[in-house]
Amino acid sequence: MRIDVLGAVRALRAGGTPVDLGGPRHREVLARLVAAGGRMVATDTLVADLWAEPPVRAVGALRTFVAALRRAVEPDRPPRTPPRVLVTEGPGYALRLPRDQVDAHRFEDALARARRTPEALPDLEAALAAWRGPAYADVTGSLWAQRERARLEELRLEGIELRARLLLDSGAGAELVAELGAHVTEHPWREPAWGLLARALHRAGRQADALATLRRARTMLVEQLGLDPGAELRRLEADILHGATTLPPARTVWTAGVRLGPRTTVELARTLALAGGDALVHSRRDRLAAVQAAERTGDIALTARVIGAYDVPALWSRADDPEQSRAVVAAAERTLTALGTDGPAALRARLLATVAVESRSADLSGTASERAGRAAREAEALARELDDPALLVFALNGVFLQSFTRPGLAAARDVIGAEILELATRHALPNFAVLGRLVRLQSASALGDLDAASAHARAAERLAVSTEASLVPVLTGWFRARVTAARSAEPGGPTAATAAAHYRAAEDALAGTASMPGLHRGLFALALLGLRLLHDRPAPTDPALDWGPYRPWTQPLVLLARNRVEEARTALAAAPEPPLDHMQEALWCLTAHAAARLGEHRAAARAATALRAARTEHAGGASGLLTLGPVARYLKEAEKCATQG
Repeated sequence: MRIDVLGAVRALRAGGTPVDLGGPRHREVLARLVAAGGRMVATDTLVADLWAEPPVRAVGALRTFVAALRRAVEPDRPPRTPPRVLVTEGPGYALRLPRDQVDAHRFEDALARARRTPEALPDLEAALAAWRGPAYADVTGSLWAQRERARLEELRLEGIELRARLLLDSGAGAELVAELGAHVTEHPWREPAWGLLARALHRAGRQADALATLRRARTMLVEQLGLDPGAELRRLEADILHGATTLPPARTVWTAGVRLGPRTTVELARTLALAGGDALVHSRRDRLAAVQAAERTGDIALTARVIGAYDVPALWSRADDPEQSRAVVAAAERTLTALGTDGPAALRARLLATVAVESRSADLSGTASERAGRAAREAEALARELDDPALLVFALNGVFLQSFTRPGLAAARDVIGAEILELATRHALPNFAVLGRLVRLQSASALGDLDAASAHARAAERLAVSTEASLVPVLTGWFRARVTAARSAEPGGPTAATAAAHYRAAEDALAGTASMPGLHRGLFALALLGLRLLHDRPAPTDPALDWGPYRPWTQPLVLLARNRVEEARTALAAAPEPPLDHMQEALWCLTAHAAARLGEHRAAARAATALRAARTEHAGGASGLLTLGPVARYLKEAEKCATQG
């Protein structure tokens, strides 16, 4: 059996006979599991994806859909034998089919192979020919389908351009003129496509038309986007003007397979970053390459524009690639020095905001933290003087990331988030409106106002549809798991096992993005520890748990759970002060709890001093992702222990 989603959703048996999948909801359940790529999708996630306002018996209806689909896709399965295709896994369901039996997966795999080797061109052509229309064409009105449709469409356009480039590089391609002409008409902002059309015209002996195409591209880029053509288009135009009989292949340095100049590369990297997933990983790499290429030109103003153009909203206080972030900060600081204090204020503000945003507080020493804080304040002041809303929201993003200078500042961060949201809404900056909502979600979560935080989560999800921000539902999924965990400690609330299952589902979704290691590492283990503390249970001791950067503060409690008291005491003494980031209140609370359990009065006193300003907040709540419960509980423990010393 195979499943096709590149068009209307359908399933076909080995001989090509269509499978009756049932009604629209049945097909949407199957499609949602296809989109998960073999990963488990939690029941709660499926319900939320199927219904904007789930009915009372939504879970029962979902089970009915799944049962019907199982009968449809495995009609010969004997009674009481477990399904092999649509399986129950943990708190949800997963689709178990080889990748070559799903057209979307075949297409992605063929594209990946063609990026690596020209010999894969026939497979790419076959995969492109399999498209029957927009992906998930008959799944309308669903946020998840809109996101997945946009992601696959971007890959399809890349596949069209990669196929054309490979044909042209091989000496063929004159027959591509009509196809590429239609492509650039429909997608005029795709600069590499203009170069491919010019090369195809040149291959067909139409040099004058090739030059006219490049001039049209220049006019369109300048008039509609305010951009000059990149280096590749300029090189192509020069080669044709100089009468080259053959044109050299495009030089490949980035994910779409066409070499661009640093300015164009960073603009495209910025766009890709907002898509999340692999695109975010590649965009960071291409962004740094563009900065380095700009520096090599010796053009200070160009370098400043390239560095400052990557105003991608940033939410988390730990970098995904600290080494790369340090390289970007160093380049920004060198460029600031070269510009001087009398350089253009807008360029200086963008460079300063870049320093503040890239200098994530969890990764900084004292001196670097002070520099980043100064950069944030100076960028904000310059942006306000210039009265530039887009620049100001970027600067405020830096102010937010440098606002973790001590525990207890959730209310101050909410003020920053509110201004980002107001500016972004008033001036049509939707990506920063998403950031503003998420900052306010975190702040409300830290303050224990789960109703307000939930409202911000819903608003962020609505915005994510139009901005194609695929990571938003991953983060809001974690937030809803955090809510379940908090309510599991209330009378009549869900069980701890239910909360743990929700954390597991959120962890699976985050692991599937593969693009935010700075957020991901240690998060699930810390969430489980917080859940156990909410229920007055010892720390989890599973050796497979990855504690990531939180190990120094969790280890004393893990050792205590193993009855290794003296080792726990040694680990507590070795634990440094927590970094000034989203998790600082949580880590101080772990220190307070371990100190109280061990009777370590001095450690308890240190923790109590740090936590007093956060007494009204919830430990871990500033992340919007997990909770250890009210800070006041741990502060009380620490103060009691400290006074007994």
